[in-house]
This record gives sequence, structure tokens and C-alpha cells, in this order.
Amino acid sequence: MTKIEPFEKHTSEYEAWFENNRFVYESELRAIKEQLPKKGEGIEVGVGSGRFADPLGIRLGVDPSGKMRELARSRGVEAIDGAAEKLPFDACRFHFVLMVTTICFLDDIKAAFKEAFRVLKPGGNLIIGFIDKDSPIGILYQQHKSESVFYKVATFYSVDEIISYLKKTGFINLKFTQTIFHRLSELQSLEPTKKGYGEGSFLVVNAIKP
Repeated sequence: MTKIEPFEKHTSEYEAWFENNRFVYESELRAIKEQLPKKGEGIEVGVGSGRFADPLGIRLGVDPSGKMRELARSRGVEAIDGAAEKLPFDACRFHFVLMVTTICFLDDIKAAFKEAFRVLKPGGNLIIGFIDKDSPIGILYQQHKSESVFYKVATFYSVDEIISYLKKTGFINLKFTQTIFHRLSELQSLEPTKKGYGEGSFLVVNAIKP
């Protein structure tokens, strides 16, 4: 319950972040869209308020927070109660699974990746958007964790850690896109996207289930 509590208690603050950081949000959205399959049935795990699922055309999501699910439903997303570590779906159902800034709030990242692998069809994609622990913004977030109602309960991961977890789960053909090359306070327009990793603070990785 610990990691759900901030989202239950600070819903307005969560939503305000997207309005106050619109260039960051839209840059992240664009980076994800570049990696997202153009067709097939998909789901967002950790759908939150539907801020990503809705504009990306994903109509099904899972989230353990009731307040977040209500907001997602108001945006036309069918939000189901559930956790990433135990998805309420049959095996081999989806063409893709999306997780955006979700992995840092997971109780068990290994179990969550195994579940994503289970519900994906062969050849399906797991797309993860996350803040790189070793990036300028990742380092800043960690330095000020105690000051954030959300990130004080978060666990940040490096790119190498995510690669290791994905490969151990059985995913192959990892492809990266990066964006957010400046501090959030410096952004005055959309950030570009670039293949690979190591420069941008926000990473999108696309991994395939064989």
C-alpha cells in the first residue's frame, strides 16, 4: 500500500505536474510513440490517470490506485484494478505492454517483467519509459527524494540494470530512444528524440518476446 498512498492522497498534485511541465510530458509522449507498435491490442501497466494511454490510443490499463483509475476512466481508458506483479489476464493475450514511469514504483521488478512476458504474444513488445538513474535528472531526483511525495518511495534504475533484468526475463532485440537533454526548468520547447542512450534523461526501451 505504501507506494499507492501518494497517488491516492496527492491526485491533484500529480495531475498538475503534467500541466506545469507540458514540454517534458509531450517530449516523453513523442519518444514513446516512436517505439509503440502501430497496430495490435495493447495495455498500459501502471496506467495512472491515463495521461499516456489516452493520447497513444491505448484503451485498456491496469493500476492499483483507485483515484488514478477514476481519472483514467474519465479519459476513456478502461482501467482495471491490478498490480504489475500479478496481471489479471491470460497468457499470450497482448501484442504490446507499455509501462511509463512505472518501474520505479514496483514492489518486484523481476516479477513484473515476468508477468509482462507471460501476457505478451510471441513477437510482442514490452515498451518501458523511465528516468535513467545515472542521468542528470535521475541524479537530481535521487538527491531530493525526501522532498517529493511521489519519488520518496521510488527506486530508480540505470540503463544497465534494466537491460540485465529484461535479458534475464527472456526479452531480446532491445532498442532505445532517448529525450530530455536539459534540466526541466530550462525547457522552453519540445525536446528532440535520439536513438540509443547515455545522453537523455528519459529513456524508452522496446524489448521483444521471442
